[in-house]
Amino acid sequence: MDIPIYQVDAFASRPFEGNPAAVCPLKQWLPDDLMQSIAAENNLSETAFFAPDGANYAIRWFTPMAEVDLCGHATLASAWVLFNRLGFRSDTVRFSSRSGMLTVARDGDLLILDFPCQAPRPCATPPGLAEALGAQPTECLENVDLVAVFDEAQAVQDLKPRMERLSTLDYRGIIVTAPGGGYDFVSRFFGPSVGVPEDPVTGSAHTKLAPYWAARLGKERLRARQVSARGGDLDCRVKGDRVLIAGRAAPFLEGMLSL
Repeated sequence: MDIPIYQVDAFASRPFEGNPAAVCPLKQWLPDDLMQSIAAENNLSETAFFAPDGANYAIRWFTPMAEVDLCGHATLASAWVLFNRLGFRSDTVRFSSRSGMLTVARDGDLLILDFPCQAPRPCATPPGLAEALGAQPTECLENVDLVAVFDEAQAVQDLKPRMERLSTLDYRGIIVTAPGGGYDFVSRFFGPSVGVPEDPVTGSAHTKLAPYWAARLGKERLRARQVSARGGDLDCRVKGDRVLIAGRAAPFLEGMLSL
């Protein structure tokens, strides 16, 4: 069985930036355990699989350890493959997913994700969080992930978290964020409990960050930077119960899995 595979750097203008995702277009679904094994072998933060679903596509995402409900950068990468390698002619592709219908529109080389808004709710700071991060946040919120807010961008960049401690917290991931750094806000994302110690650029985190910062700053459109080692830029817009997240993508490799 031969399965096409593409590796695309999402939220990047050229290779070696942004977040690399593996993309496997399928004619029909593979067994879940096989898709999980492929994702573990790829050892990227996410591998996306998509297959025809009527006139649209269905999409699923796997980290090296688990299937997840929503992933932005691998959806962006999947749309890039459809638009640029598989001859998809419309300017908008629709994916059904565990998180409902998702769309990706192209505007030149810019790809615009339309995702559900997941505004986080204020919560108490979990015991042990400050010790795990190595710094005390000024505020915490939650919605699937934990959002820890700091006062300055440099504080976010300087964090050296203890992953074994973060993995004990009952969240998919830990998002740290702050205003400034030449952007409306910056962030980092840690997901050791799902096999992703630090994700380079996390589209799904911005379904939480964008509504928080839009309300705090009184802005509908926001420029964001994920300040991981690779780094990536995201343009966000809150639109009712949806968040539009725009970025570019760069191809890195193409090949075939022989199983």
